[in-house]
Amino acid sequence: MMKADRKTASMIRVDQAGEYGATRIYAGQLAVMGDRHPMAREIAHMAEQEERHRAFFDGLIARRGVRPTALQPLWNVAGFALGAATAAMGPRAAMACTAAVETEIDRHYREQIAELGDSDPELGDAVAEFRAEELEHRDAALAAGAESAPGYPLLSFAIRAGCRAAIALAKRI
Repeated sequence: MMKADRKTASMIRVDQAGEYGATRIYAGQLAVMGDRHPMAREIAHMAEQEERHRAFFDGLIARRGVRPTALQPLWNVAGFALGAATAAMGPRAAMACTAAVETEIDRHYREQIAELGDSDPELGDAVAEFRAEELEHRDAALAAGAESAPGYPLLSFAIRAGCRAAIALAKRI
């Protein structure tokens, strides 16, 4: 087992927490929408990718001896509630949630890639691969009408601010 340095441990912890939160958001959306809605198939595909991302970071946490965030129970409930609430507002609001979250994840992953440089190829390559998939999710959400959701500017602002706060907290707690 390779022990991660403090900076890398923080990156792995926050990335695992974020991917876990994403799986919970999609679980909440699918719980409300069910499999009857045309968007459910797209959401289920996104959820499968997020599960793969989370599984990678779960493995990295174990292999590198990184303490996971103590806030995971909060991300469990908050992620599911956010997904369910936005899906209850309608499919465009669910997609607005995805667009907002993925916009912040893109920013976060870009910063990590720049900070890592060539220092940790395993982590850097995974973050780059996952960032590309997160951008696909954002683009699919925008194509599905995210920006035409009721109250989109406020909804997007609130979700993005929540993501930034969650990232800051998960790095440390």
